[in-house]
Amino acid sequence: MPNPEWIEFAARLGSAVLVGAILGVNRDLHRKPAGLRTLALVCLGSAVVVVIVESMPQAGADAVSRVIQGVVTGVGFIGAGVILHHDTEHRVEGLTTAASIWLAAALGVACGGGHWITVLFALALTLAVLVFGGPIERRCEQWLRRDDLPPSKDMDR
Repeated sequence: MPNPEWIEFAARLGSAVLVGAILGVNRDLHRKPAGLRTLALVCLGSAVVVVIVESMPQAGADAVSRVIQGVVTGVGFIGAGVILHHDTEHRVEGLTTAASIWLAAALGVACGGGHWITVLFALALTLAVLVFGGPIERRCEQWLRRDDLPPSKDMDR
């Protein structure tokens, strides 16, 4: 019979890979630079460091907090690598992918800590934003552009 500690360990790391892969599939479907492998690995790496620090007998809450701070900061640099600024077009791209990388790390921390309700709700909300956010943004942009049009001649009467 498997040791319950190993089952918990496998569940935490396995769920991190699964959660990161789910986020990555969305990014791959939209042909973004960071996809399934990248987000699964970011999520797994974050979970691994949390599992390791939690398993250290001398580690307290302060140690876990420092590890989480390190993950959040370090992954921010990875996310910065996918952000592109186009000077000639006055636009920036890659922000959603960068945010997805950062969120994959946060979800990995939650998986590593065994915070299953947080993982499930955050993943569901993230997928909702990724799936529905783009169409909602485009509709809002179209709606706002209508307000920028000069008034029609009919309105002067």
